[in-house]
Amino acid sequence: MFEGLTGRLGDIFDRLRRNAVLTEDDVATAMREVRIALLEADVALPVVKQFVAAVKQRAVGQEVLRSVSPGQQVVKIVHDHLVELLGQGETDLMLNAPPPVVLLMVGLQGSGKTTTSAKIAYRLRTRERKKVLMASLDTRRPAAQEQLSVLGEQVDVSTLPIVAGQAPTAITDRALSTARLAGYDVLVLDTAGRLAIDDELMDEVAAVRDLAQPTETLLVADAMTGQDAVAVASTFDLRIGITGIVLTRIDGDARGGGALSMRQITGKPIKLLGVGEKVDALETFHPDRIAGRILGMGDVVSLVEKAAETIDRAEAEKLAAKVQKGSFDLDDMAAQFRQIRKMGGMSGLMGLLPGVGKLKNQMKDANVDEAQIKRMEAVILSMTKAERRDIRVLNASRRRRIAAGSGTSVQDVNRLIKQFQEMQGMMKKAKKLGKKGLMRHGLPGMLPPPR
Repeated sequence: MFEGLTGRLGDIFDRLRRNAVLTEDDVATAMREVRIALLEADVALPVVKQFVAAVKQRAVGQEVLRSVSPGQQVVKIVHDHLVELLGQGETDLMLNAPPPVVLLMVGLQGSGKTTTSAKIAYRLRTRERKKVLMASLDTRRPAAQEQLSVLGEQVDVSTLPIVAGQAPTAITDRALSTARLAGYDVLVLDTAGRLAIDDELMDEVAAVRDLAQPTETLLVADAMTGQDAVAVASTFDLRIGITGIVLTRIDGDARGGGALSMRQITGKPIKLLGVGEKVDALETFHPDRIAGRILGMGDVVSLVEKAAETIDRAEAEKLAAKVQKGSFDLDDMAAQFRQIRKMGGMSGLMGLLPGVGKLKNQMKDANVDEAQIKRMEAVILSMTKAERRDIRVLNASRRRRIAAGSGTSVQDVNRLIKQFQEMQGMMKKAKKLGKKGLMRHGLPGMLPPPR
């Protein structure tokens, strides 16, 4: 989401770091460029003014200008103020209340409320071991209640049976009663939305709020809407009183300014981030980690957490043993491609690694994309077990058959074989160097070759 801002700030700070000594004029020039970068990223003007003034005040201090590495000091100041802007510390969902804890989901139509309700329910069921009930109060959008019911089946979470013709308050009353009698820990109420804010919408949500007395009232906002999302958040907070924000579609092309502005303007924390379509594509919002990503410092902690959640330890140990023996085959290569996709694909992983902004651009120039990885995986899956174990049997006729079966070309098959041979060579070197060698040479060997 923050790629444009990250690139602009990266260029500014690269120039600062090259200066052995900084003057006040250097800092002033850099801050002017930071101001432009933030405004272009759709950050609200009052937030930009306050942010730049605070950073500049600290950056022109003598301890910075006379520092051994003044450019690095300025970057740290910007990082600290970004963290402050986004909200200090992570903010978990408030679940410490007598059950059933009620989560009221509010927002405009199309922001992703229903999908986010299911993601939160799945997260609470799998991570917190909570018994969750979901109820749709959306009686206006066609099939909205059925959509939540289908999502409930997908995430293995109960949904309130649909009764045609019931008003939102009546559904709320029935949901509360059901949750209490059946011993549910959490009740998620998915309210109706509109294409724009109106009094009817607010009155309806306010009536549900007064009846349900929610522990959390979460505004679901689409990051792609930029400054409009900030205005929506302010209005909902004023009329309904929100306790937190869930930003959706942050994996899209949003410039990110709305996210930076929302916390500052409403004073309410961003709690969760929707990072994809899958039911587990929901992340806790960590201001310090997001600030690191914006400044190109990466987010190694999130990368490690993601790896811990997705990597099968037994499979990883089995692969390590095969590498040590020098018996790495195409089945193992396909397993690595699957692992990359489970962890968010190459673009997702690169976004979490420190200092890879320019490398990401180089990868784009070289056409190293997710589709290419899928093509390579399709080629492997079109081979027989014997062919995957020993590529020496792959003559011209077999390669033509594999290309036809995978919907690719013979050139694609040849590229994959060449890449695999290079990986085998890399694995042999790593075997000689031991585990440290494997760690050092592993990532470059995994990248598909330029097309």
